Amino acid sequence: MHRARLSAAASGVLALATLLAACSSKPIDQTAGWSPNRIYAEAKDEINSGGFDKAVPLLETLEGRAAGTPLAQQAQLEKAYAQFKNGERAEALSTLDRFIRLHPASPALDYALYMKGVINFNDELGMFSFISRQDLSERDQRAAKEAFESFKELVTRFPDSRYTPDARARMIYTVNALAQYEVHVARYYYNRAAYVAAVNRAQQAVSDYRDAPALEEGLYIIMQSYDKLGMTQLRDDAQRVLEKTYPNSQYSANGFKPKSTPWWQIW
Repeated sequence: MHRARLSAAASGVLALATLLAACSSKPIDQTAGWSPNRIYAEAKDEINSGGFDKAVPLLETLEGRAAGTPLAQQAQLEKAYAQFKNGERAEALSTLDRFIRLHPASPALDYALYMKGVINFNDELGMFSFISRQDLSERDQRAAKEAFESFKELVTRFPDSRYTPDARARMIYTVNALAQYEVHVARYYYNRAAYVAAVNRAQQAVSDYRDAPALEEGLYIIMQSYDKLGMTQLRDDAQRVLEKTYPNSQYSANGFKPKSTPWWQIW
Protein backbone atom coordinates (compact mmCIF):
# COMPACT_ATOMS: atom_id res chain seq x y z
CA MET A 1 0.00 0.00 0.00
CA HIS A 2 2.87 2.30 0.92
CA ARG A 3 4.50 1.63 -2.44
CA ALA A 4 1.18 2.30 -4.18
CA ARG A 5 0.91 5.66 -2.45
CA LEU A 6 4.46 6.56 -3.49
CA SER A 7 3.69 5.52 -7.06
CA ALA A 8 0.55 7.63 -7.12
CA ALA A 9 2.43 10.61 -5.70
CA ALA A 10 5.17 10.21 -8.28
CA SER A 11 2.59 10.06 -11.05
CA GLY A 12 1.01 13.22 -9.74
CA VAL A 13 4.32 15.04 -9.66
CA LEU A 14 5.07 13.86 -13.19
CA ALA A 15 1.69 15.04 -14.45
CA LEU A 16 2.17 18.44 -12.77
CA ALA A 17 5.63 18.76 -14.29
CA THR A 18 4.25 17.91 -17.73
CA LEU A 19 1.50 20.50 -17.32
CA LEU A 20 3.97 23.17 -16.22
CA ALA A 21 6.23 22.36 -19.16
CA ALA A 22 3.31 22.70 -21.55
CA CYS A 23 2.35 26.02 -20.02
CA SER A 24 5.91 27.31 -20.21
CA SER A 25 6.12 26.41 -23.94
CA LYS A 26 2.92 28.27 -24.79
CA PRO A 27 3.69 31.34 -26.95
CA ILE A 28 3.66 34.58 -25.02
CA ASP A 29 1.60 37.40 -26.51
CA GLN A 30 4.09 40.22 -26.65
CA THR A 31 1.32 42.69 -27.49
CA ALA A 32 -0.68 42.00 -24.32
CA GLY A 33 -1.47 45.35 -22.76
CA TRP A 34 -0.42 47.30 -25.86
CA SER A 35 -2.76 49.99 -27.15
CA PRO A 36 -4.00 49.72 -30.77
CA ASN A 37 -1.89 52.74 -31.66
CA ARG A 38 1.24 51.09 -30.34
CA ILE A 39 0.53 47.89 -32.28
CA TYR A 40 0.07 49.96 -35.43
CA ALA A 41 3.30 51.86 -34.81
CA GLU A 42 5.22 48.62 -34.30
CA ALA A 43 3.75 47.14 -37.48
CA LYS A 44 4.68 50.23 -39.47
CA ASP A 45 8.23 50.03 -38.12
CA GLU A 46 8.45 46.43 -39.31
CA ILE A 47 7.15 47.38 -42.75
CA ASN A 48 9.57 50.29 -43.06
CA SER A 49 12.48 48.05 -42.12
CA GLY A 50 11.42 45.26 -44.49
CA GLY A 51 10.09 42.93 -41.80
CA PHE A 52 6.91 42.16 -43.70
CA ASP A 53 6.54 38.68 -42.22
CA LYS A 54 6.56 40.21 -38.73
CA ALA A 55 4.20 43.02 -39.67
CA VAL A 56 1.40 40.70 -40.84
CA PRO A 57 0.61 39.06 -37.46
CA LEU A 58 0.78 42.46 -35.74
CA LEU A 59 -1.73 43.87 -38.18
CA GLU A 60 -3.98 40.84 -37.78
CA THR A 61 -3.94 41.42 -34.00
CA LEU A 62 -4.75 45.06 -34.59
CA GLU A 63 -7.72 44.15 -36.79
CA GLY A 64 -9.25 42.24 -33.89
CA ARG A 65 -8.55 44.77 -31.16
CA ALA A 66 -9.62 47.80 -33.16
CA ALA A 67 -12.60 46.10 -34.84
CA GLY A 68 -15.19 48.53 -36.16
CA THR A 69 -12.83 51.50 -36.26
CA PRO A 70 -11.00 53.25 -39.11
CA LEU A 71 -7.76 51.92 -37.64
CA ALA A 72 -8.95 48.35 -38.25
CA GLN A 73 -9.63 49.24 -41.89
CA GLN A 74 -6.16 50.74 -42.17
CA ALA A 75 -4.73 47.57 -40.66
CA GLN A 76 -6.38 45.50 -43.41
CA LEU A 77 -4.85 47.64 -46.13
CA GLU A 78 -1.43 47.63 -44.50
CA LYS A 79 -1.66 43.86 -44.13
CA ALA A 80 -2.42 43.44 -47.83
CA TYR A 81 0.63 45.52 -48.66
CA ALA A 82 2.84 43.55 -46.27
CA GLN A 83 1.57 40.25 -47.68
CA PHE A 84 2.26 41.42 -51.21
CA LYS A 85 5.79 42.54 -50.35
CA ASN A 86 6.36 39.24 -48.54
CA GLY A 87 5.53 37.29 -51.71
CA GLU A 88 2.08 36.21 -50.55
CA ARG A 89 0.18 37.37 -53.63
CA ALA A 90 -2.93 35.20 -53.18
CA GLU A 91 -3.24 36.18 -49.52
CA ALA A 92 -2.88 39.87 -50.36
CA LEU A 93 -5.59 39.68 -53.01
CA SER A 94 -7.86 37.85 -50.59
CA THR A 95 -7.32 40.56 -47.97
CA LEU A 96 -8.16 43.28 -50.49
CA ASP A 97 -11.26 41.45 -51.74
CA ARG A 98 -12.47 41.17 -48.15
CA PHE A 99 -11.84 44.88 -47.58
CA ILE A 100 -13.72 45.87 -50.75
CA ARG A 101 -16.63 43.62 -49.79
CA LEU A 102 -16.87 44.81 -46.18
CA HIS A 103 -16.19 48.51 -46.74
CA PRO A 104 -17.80 49.60 -50.02
CA ALA A 105 -18.11 53.20 -48.79
CA SER A 106 -14.62 53.50 -47.35
CA PRO A 107 -12.68 56.63 -48.35
CA ALA A 108 -9.74 54.28 -48.98
CA LEU A 109 -11.62 52.17 -51.52
CA ASP A 110 -9.73 53.78 -54.39
CA TYR A 111 -6.46 52.68 -52.82
CA ALA A 112 -7.76 49.13 -52.35
CA LEU A 113 -8.71 48.92 -56.04
CA TYR A 114 -5.36 50.39 -57.03
CA MET A 115 -3.45 47.91 -54.89
CA LYS A 116 -5.44 45.01 -56.30
CA GLY A 117 -4.59 46.17 -59.80
CA VAL A 118 -0.91 46.65 -58.99
CA ILE A 119 -0.58 43.17 -57.49
CA ASN A 120 -2.08 41.56 -60.59
CA PHE A 121 -0.12 43.93 -62.82
CA ASN A 122 3.18 42.84 -61.32
CA ASP A 123 2.19 39.20 -61.72
CA GLU A 124 1.15 39.89 -65.30
CA LEU A 125 4.63 41.14 -66.16
CA GLY A 126 5.75 37.55 -65.93
CA MET A 127 3.82 36.88 -69.11
CA PHE A 128 6.70 38.30 -71.16
CA SER A 129 8.66 35.15 -70.46
CA PHE A 130 6.53 33.54 -73.17
CA ILE A 131 8.82 35.02 -75.82
CA SER A 132 11.46 32.39 -75.03
CA ARG A 133 9.03 29.49 -74.55
CA GLN A 134 8.21 26.94 -77.23
CA ASP A 135 4.47 26.62 -76.58
CA LEU A 136 2.88 30.06 -76.40
CA SER A 137 -0.73 28.89 -76.50
CA GLU A 138 -0.90 27.76 -72.87
CA ARG A 139 -0.07 31.05 -71.14
CA ASP A 140 -2.65 32.36 -68.66
CA GLN A 141 -3.66 35.99 -69.18
CA ARG A 142 -6.03 36.06 -66.21
CA ALA A 143 -3.80 38.23 -63.99
CA ALA A 144 -3.38 40.83 -66.75
CA LYS A 145 -7.11 40.99 -67.37
CA GLU A 146 -7.89 41.22 -63.66
CA ALA A 147 -5.36 44.03 -63.32
CA PHE A 148 -7.06 45.89 -66.16
CA GLU A 149 -10.52 45.45 -64.60
CA SER A 150 -9.35 46.78 -61.21
CA PHE A 151 -7.75 49.82 -62.81
CA LYS A 152 -10.82 50.38 -64.98
CA GLU A 153 -13.12 50.34 -61.94
CA LEU A 154 -10.82 52.78 -60.15
CA VAL A 155 -10.71 55.18 -63.12
CA THR A 156 -14.47 54.98 -63.63
CA ARG A 157 -15.54 55.36 -60.01
CA PHE A 158 -12.81 57.69 -58.80
CA PRO A 159 -11.70 59.87 -61.73
CA ASP A 160 -10.15 62.43 -59.36
CA SER A 161 -8.25 59.93 -57.22
CA ARG A 162 -4.54 60.48 -56.78
CA TYR A 163 -4.06 56.92 -58.07
CA THR A 164 -6.07 57.39 -61.28
CA PRO A 165 -3.33 58.84 -63.53
CA ASP A 166 -1.02 55.92 -62.81
CA ALA A 167 -3.90 53.47 -63.20
CA ARG A 168 -4.66 54.90 -66.67
CA ALA A 169 -1.04 54.49 -67.72
CA ARG A 170 -1.00 50.90 -66.48
CA MET A 171 -4.25 50.19 -68.35
CA ILE A 172 -2.64 51.27 -71.62
CA TYR A 173 0.43 49.20 -70.86
CA THR A 174 -1.71 46.15 -70.02
CA VAL A 175 -3.80 46.45 -73.18
CA ASN A 176 -0.62 46.66 -75.25
CA ALA A 177 0.78 43.63 -73.44
CA LEU A 178 -2.36 41.57 -74.01
CA ALA A 179 -2.45 42.52 -77.68
CA GLN A 180 1.24 41.69 -78.04
CA TYR A 181 0.60 38.33 -76.43
CA GLU A 182 -2.16 37.45 -78.90
CA VAL A 183 -0.04 38.52 -81.85
CA HIS A 184 2.95 36.49 -80.67
CA VAL A 185 0.71 33.44 -80.38
CA ALA A 186 -0.63 34.14 -83.87
CA ARG A 187 2.91 34.34 -85.20
CA TYR A 188 3.76 31.10 -83.37
CA TYR A 189 0.96 29.34 -85.26
CA TYR A 190 1.90 31.02 -88.55
CA ASN A 191 5.51 29.83 -88.28
CA ARG A 192 4.19 26.28 -87.84
CA ALA A 193 1.89 26.53 -90.86
CA ALA A 194 -1.24 26.50 -88.67
CA TYR A 195 -2.69 29.35 -90.70
CA VAL A 196 -6.32 29.08 -89.60
CA ALA A 197 -5.24 29.24 -85.96
CA ALA A 198 -2.96 32.18 -86.79
CA VAL A 199 -5.84 34.08 -88.36
CA ASN A 200 -8.11 33.39 -85.39
CA ARG A 201 -5.61 34.65 -82.81
CA ALA A 202 -4.62 37.71 -84.82
CA GLN A 203 -8.27 38.59 -85.41
CA GLN A 204 -8.89 38.22 -81.69
CA ALA A 205 -6.23 40.85 -81.04
CA VAL A 206 -7.61 43.21 -83.69
CA SER A 207 -11.13 42.81 -82.32
CA ASP A 208 -10.33 43.20 -78.61
CA TYR A 209 -7.46 45.67 -78.47
CA ARG A 210 -7.94 48.69 -80.68
CA ASP A 211 -5.03 51.03 -81.34
CA ALA A 212 -2.46 48.75 -79.71
CA PRO A 213 0.90 48.92 -81.56
CA ALA A 214 0.99 45.13 -81.98
CA LEU A 215 -2.05 45.21 -84.27
CA GLU A 216 0.07 46.26 -87.22
CA GLU A 217 1.82 42.90 -87.11
CA GLY A 218 -1.50 41.20 -86.39
CA LEU A 219 -3.03 42.51 -89.62
CA TYR A 220 0.07 41.46 -91.53
CA ILE A 221 -0.18 37.93 -90.11
CA ILE A 222 -3.84 37.78 -91.19
CA MET A 223 -2.94 38.90 -94.70
CA GLN A 224 -0.06 36.41 -95.02
CA SER A 225 -2.09 33.55 -93.54
CA TYR A 226 -4.91 34.06 -96.03
CA ASP A 227 -2.31 34.14 -98.81
CA LYS A 228 -0.89 30.79 -97.63
CA LEU A 229 -4.42 29.37 -97.50
CA GLY A 230 -5.07 30.52 -101.09
CA MET A 231 -7.95 32.75 -99.94
CA THR A 232 -7.06 35.67 -102.20
CA GLN A 233 -10.17 37.78 -101.62
CA LEU A 234 -9.73 37.73 -97.84
CA ARG A 235 -6.00 38.35 -98.29
CA ASP A 236 -6.69 41.45 -100.39
CA ASP A 237 -9.26 42.70 -97.86
CA ALA A 238 -6.74 42.33 -95.04
CA GLN A 239 -4.09 44.09 -97.11
CA ARG A 240 -6.42 47.06 -97.74
CA VAL A 241 -7.12 47.36 -94.01
CA LEU A 242 -3.42 47.16 -93.22
CA GLU A 243 -2.47 49.81 -95.77
CA LYS A 244 -5.31 52.12 -94.73
CA THR A 245 -4.60 51.80 -91.01
CA TYR A 246 -0.81 51.80 -91.33
CA PRO A 247 0.04 53.55 -94.61
CA ASN A 248 3.76 53.46 -93.78
CA SER A 249 3.77 49.94 -92.40
CA GLN A 250 7.25 48.50 -92.00
CA TYR A 251 5.71 45.03 -92.16
CA SER A 252 4.46 45.62 -95.69
CA ALA A 253 7.93 46.81 -96.66
CA ASN A 254 10.11 44.42 -94.66
CA GLY A 255 7.98 41.45 -93.69
CA PHE A 256 8.45 40.22 -90.14
CA LYS A 257 11.45 42.48 -89.50
CA PRO A 258 9.94 45.94 -88.90
CA LYS A 259 12.20 48.88 -88.06
CA SER A 260 9.59 50.62 -85.95
CA THR A 261 10.07 51.20 -82.22
CA PRO A 262 8.85 48.29 -80.04
CA TRP A 263 5.58 49.11 -78.28
CA TRP A 264 7.11 48.80 -74.83
CA GLN A 265 9.63 51.56 -75.55
CA ILE A 266 6.89 54.19 -75.69
CA TRP A 267 7.26 54.40 -71.92
